[in-house]
Amino acid sequence: MVCKHASLTFESSTHAGTIDYRKPTDQERAAAASTTTVSKKKSAGKSTSRKNDVPSSTFPAPLILPDDDLSNDPGYPPQSLRAWLRDKDRNKVTLEKRVIYVARPPDIDSDVEYVGSWCNSKKGGGSRSCTTPVVEDVIDYIAAFYHGMQVKPLSSKLRFTSWDSTNSVKSKRSKSTTSKPKIPSRIGLSTQTECIGIRSRPSPDSIFPAQLNLDGLLDAAISILPDDAYALLLLVNHDLYEDDDDVFVCGRAYGGSRVAVISTTRYDPRLDVVQDVEREHAWPASHCALYIKTCIDSSFSSDTRPKKKAKVNTAGEATGTPVDFSNKSPMTAALSAYKASPPLNDHSSPDTLSGTWLARVCRTASHELGHCFGIDHCVYYACIMQGSSSLVEDVRQPPYLCPVDLAKLLRASGTTEGARDRALLAFCERYTNVQLFVAFAAWIRARVE
Repeated sequence: MVCKHASLTFESSTHAGTIDYRKPTDQERAAAASTTTVSKKKSAGKSTSRKNDVPSSTFPAPLILPDDDLSNDPGYPPQSLRAWLRDKDRNKVTLEKRVIYVARPPDIDSDVEYVGSWCNSKKGGGSRSCTTPVVEDVIDYIAAFYHGMQVKPLSSKLRFTSWDSTNSVKSKRSKSTTSKPKIPSRIGLSTQTECIGIRSRPSPDSIFPAQLNLDGLLDAAISILPDDAYALLLLVNHDLYEDDDDVFVCGRAYGGSRVAVISTTRYDPRLDVVQDVEREHAWPASHCALYIKTCIDSSFSSDTRPKKKAKVNTAGEATGTPVDFSNKSPMTAALSAYKASPPLNDHSSPDTLSGTWLARVCRTASHELGHCFGIDHCVYYACIMQGSSSLVEDVRQPPYLCPVDLAKLLRASGTTEGARDRALLAFCERYTNVQLFVAFAAWIRARVE
């Protein structure tokens, strides 16, 4: 049965109270978005300014469900606007360095053509076709999200090549009966000036044949950072790992070095079933009160990990605010648009699947580049800059910046909130069949109005 999302909750879940998470007060959140201190008298009295009045139906609190990033680390230190401004290690945008470069996925030399097969999933997929996100579309989104900055494709190209001629396995086969190609311990990544060894290994969960090590790719990104770059984002179409005990990672930023690397692979919506990614309750439906209750209840019914996604019992009871679609609050408008757009399922059109893949990559790209601007993980609101511990948590998080982190970005980029809203809205309105973009557009319109 399809969930009606009849009630929404804009506060943190009841699970937050069991893990010693302390939600910042309204006064603390208002002060965090300002360079001046908000007095207790002003915040409690009738003279509170509308600027400091942030309705929860626009910016809800973090959900904090079991196994979420904040659930695992409820004491994560907050970063206010003033703390961000005082950070001596933060890289400032200057006239000489204000370009965000996006590097395309590396080409593949003929002597290591087998590396191309590592991008193909060994599980899931189904019969529907789906297109890897187009780099130009990612660039357009980043240009809107980081409005005021120049965003350009990196002109120089990267190439995967053989690290050592003895590792070339184009025609080599193991002697086992399965005759699977060997996976070399390193692959070369050639830039215009050097060749960097990237460690590789078989994928632990076998969803992809092999993975590349994130650290080597970040080193390569640092080595190709142009002189006029404020930051550089390197996109790769291969699965990644960072530490030996990782199953996979989707990306990372070295904020101080102004580089970020993200992988597109795990965001393919055709892999949602094998990765237990929730489709029906992606943002903004992640604030469905019944869904939140089900997630919490299921976490107490089983001690096994990893947990399968909970099947929502639509006959259950949950505490939340009944949805009144005549109320044009941003979250209600977003949910209404989300419900009216084509659902994401096994029968979705190729355009919907491809657009969803793009939306997920754009969301992660905007998060990781935020670290290059010195913005830390957010604990104040549900926000794109929240930390995420899993793909399951990824789809629950919003695409917007909360008031605290938006204040940081506007300071850095020099643009206005209105100009940025218009740029984001124009981009999202291109995709009328992608739930995340449709809902984000509705959220922006309602907030502006």
